[in-house]
Amino acid sequence: MLHPAASADLDDLAAFLRTADLTVAALAEPAVHLWLERDDAGAVTATTGFELGADGAHALIRSVAVRPDLRGAGDGLRLARFALDRAADAGAREAWLFSRRSGGFWQKLGFGPTTTRALAAALPDAHQVQLFRSTGQLDREVAWRRPLPVPASFTA
Repeated sequence: MLHPAASADLDDLAAFLRTADLTVAALAEPAVHLWLERDDAGAVTATTGFELGADGAHALIRSVAVRPDLRGAGDGLRLARFALDRAADAGAREAWLFSRRSGGFWQKLGFGPTTTRALAAALPDAHQVQLFRSTGQLDREVAWRRPLPVPASFTA
């Protein structure tokens, strides 16, 4: 079962994300919202999250990963949908992400390709954007975006 990542989870979370070859920048920052699952032995088995942009209208989906031996059962889609729903609940109207290897996966969730320039313009203060700019990695990334539905609580 997913639970919000607490400060006591951050070392395990970072180690898990590194094995998945995902960014570990700014895991403890207030704008970064992360969840994880653990198995009965306490090992991290899955993670998901997003970083809400300063304007509140944009969210960077990040840290969606499933332990390799548990893949193929639909958990990745469940985790990604969870992050998208939480980002929409937080007020975001557009979701963005970086993914060089998993475009087909994200397209199943309604994402379409965009430019890293557009992503960086929408989320200039996102920690991952700042990291990729400072390391020169931004131009080597692949960016994706999709609109988010307005939650019913915002339309009533």
